[in-house]
Amino acid sequence: MTAGKTLLVFGARHLGRTLARELAAEGWNVAAVARSEETIAALREALPGVLAIVGDAGNADDVEHAFAETQKRFGPIDLVVNAITARPRGSFGGGTLAEAAPDAMEPYVDELLPATFNVLRTGCRVLGGQGRGTIVQVTGGSARRGMAGRGAWAAAAFATRALTQAAALESREQGVHVALLIVDATIDSEKTRDRLQGPPEASTSEEDVVSAVAYLESQSPRAWTHELQITPRLDRWVP
Repeated sequence: MTAGKTLLVFGARHLGRTLARELAAEGWNVAAVARSEETIAALREALPGVLAIVGDAGNADDVEHAFAETQKRFGPIDLVVNAITARPRGSFGGGTLAEAAPDAMEPYVDELLPATFNVLRTGCRVLGGQGRGTIVQVTGGSARRGMAGRGAWAAAAFATRALTQAAALESREQGVHVALLIVDATIDSEKTRDRLQGPPEASTSEEDVVSAVAYLESQSPRAWTHELQITPRLDRWVP
């Protein structure tokens, strides 16, 4: 077993890849899961020491395999981060309800939400068996409020919040810290850079989100945060 803390991250293309890179640089053992061979190949090239796994969180067997392979390589898992995103068809969020296609809910409720459920339920069981560890579920601002044109996304985000709250309540007595990290902002990345406008404070960076994850993981059991929202200074903020 390799010494040091161990991260298992689902969704290793953008935010998850940055998280893997930053924690690996700090001496963490890192396992990262992504759906495509292309993403995993790029990750292996950039971070040769990372355990890179092809898998879909929407497939329960793939999730079980990722946890098992991580434990086999590194031993106990200290931090699980679920940073997967939806694969929308058409406009992000599903579009306005009056004009939404009949299948607008599917990427969010039929694909993203079951994947979130798989990671949380397996993480609670595995880390609960260890008697320690942290699980961070990343979601967007729609977990707090519905937005025009994003009803389908909000339906899944609200449900993600409920699942994470249940996981937190169920896992506390087992020594496992479960937290929802709400990123109420556009994350500056290769995927979003072309449509970002204005000063940097109008969006957030992947590194800033990683810092929030690290903060949650570092907390003492005497002061666990179960829900944390981050919002850039110049972005909209609703209390």
